[in-house]
Amino acid sequence: MTKPTTTNSGTPVASDNESLTAGTQGPILLHDHYLIEKLAHFNRERVPERIVHAKGAGAYGELVVTNDVSRYTKAKLFQPGARTESLVRFSTVAGEQGSPDTWRDPRGFAVKFYTEDGNYDLVGNNTPVFFIKDPIKFPDFIRSQKRLPGSGLRDHNMQWDFWTLRPETAHQVTWLMGDRGVPKTYRHMNGYGSHTYQWINAAGERFWVKYHFKTDQGIENLTQAEADRIAGENADYHRKDLWDAIERGDFPSWTLHVQVMPVAEAESYRFNPFDLTKVWSHRDYPLIEVGKWTLNRNPGNYFVDIEQAAFEPSNVVPGIGFSPDKMLLGRVFAYSDAHRYRIGVNYAQLPPNLPRAAEVNTYSKEGAMRYSYNDASVPVYAPNSFGGPHADPAQAPDGGLWEFDPTMVRAGYVQHPEDGDFTQAGTLVREVYNDEERDRLVSNIVGHVLGGVREPVLSRVFEYWTNVDPDLGKRVEEGVRAGLEGGATPPPSQG
Repeated sequence: MTKPTTTNSGTPVASDNESLTAGTQGPILLHDHYLIEKLAHFNRERVPERIVHAKGAGAYGELVVTNDVSRYTKAKLFQPGARTESLVRFSTVAGEQGSPDTWRDPRGFAVKFYTEDGNYDLVGNNTPVFFIKDPIKFPDFIRSQKRLPGSGLRDHNMQWDFWTLRPETAHQVTWLMGDRGVPKTYRHMNGYGSHTYQWINAAGERFWVKYHFKTDQGIENLTQAEADRIAGENADYHRKDLWDAIERGDFPSWTLHVQVMPVAEAESYRFNPFDLTKVWSHRDYPLIEVGKWTLNRNPGNYFVDIEQAAFEPSNVVPGIGFSPDKMLLGRVFAYSDAHRYRIGVNYAQLPPNLPRAAEVNTYSKEGAMRYSYNDASVPVYAPNSFGGPHADPAQAPDGGLWEFDPTMVRAGYVQHPEDGDFTQAGTLVREVYNDEERDRLVSNIVGHVLGGVREPVLSRVFEYWTNVDPDLGKRVEEGVRAGLEGGATPPPSQG
């Protein structure tokens, strides 16, 4: 027997095809509740897209710990043999919903672990560094990568204007303009926690850590020409690839490693270890294997499981904490606040965000769209004398502790000997990239600059790349000058 169509309240409806009217040619009647319900729900079926990382895809999986790192952390999900369900969302950074997956852009790599001590969220990217080191610049950076207010068009001149005025961007921009700026698929890229976090072991010892998810499929990337072609053929190329791979049982996996730095070594390290524009040397702090992370289940409903997923670095568990990384500390506030705006104050009750292995005992109450609540006998305040939950510092994560000067200042990080903005970018170009990769780097930069960069920004672009590497700067300027002479005239100013 065919199931009857019903209203959202479960009442069977009279027709899927005809509205209720006054006669065959009369007006539609307002009391056709099902028609009104359908149209009103349709008008509201989109929540605001994410301001950043709007376009993405995701899946469920499992982390299995294969090594013993208990000397560094007491976090239960990282103990030997532990198996923890997880959810990931991959994304582009600047593009909107519907933008091509193959635009040159960093990729978001956000993972939620459903642990027995509550959800642990690791919010990172497919690059180990970022464009800026202080959150006060984050809105300005994102706006410079989005669209002009007048024309509504993206603008390379605006992008390069910000980048060249903030030299700290050089390391990330060098990554972005290199081969890894456009991964072949989400399966063929690494993921990084990017920030510096804190691990605490059972004895209370503290360590600074960085997370590295190394793809077991191997690193593969698209050339700019391939990316441009695919963008015109299939804007959802990466989303489809991930879905199809999991559907056919070709479960993608990554090997999770960490770098571990003793707290006592941070102050004297040659780079500032909390600066998000820097990486730690693998010679100084080699990768330590943690476990195998595998994606093995597609979402049951993309909107419910992926669009409503809320990742936030404020979600830490015992054994894990924060660090003096200013970008991390800014995101601890910003992410949860963004979720309250986008999907509502009770976003933690939505299926992808609800803890799955931990019990929730909270005094949060009411608010829009709340559907879970305590028994009426449980007090709505704390402290209380009637059996309500009470905070227990012995069980709670401490968020990470460190010593600091309590004087209020507006200043950058304390400088270490090799903290120059262009130092690591130059190392990446000279010591990591090979000749072919350097050639493609030059080609990508030149093509991007010829997409509309004008003076006075253009001269700063040449200076920017010369500061990264003199030979690179020379080749970029020669390529751009030749392109301009060949007729690639930048468009007039847009605003």
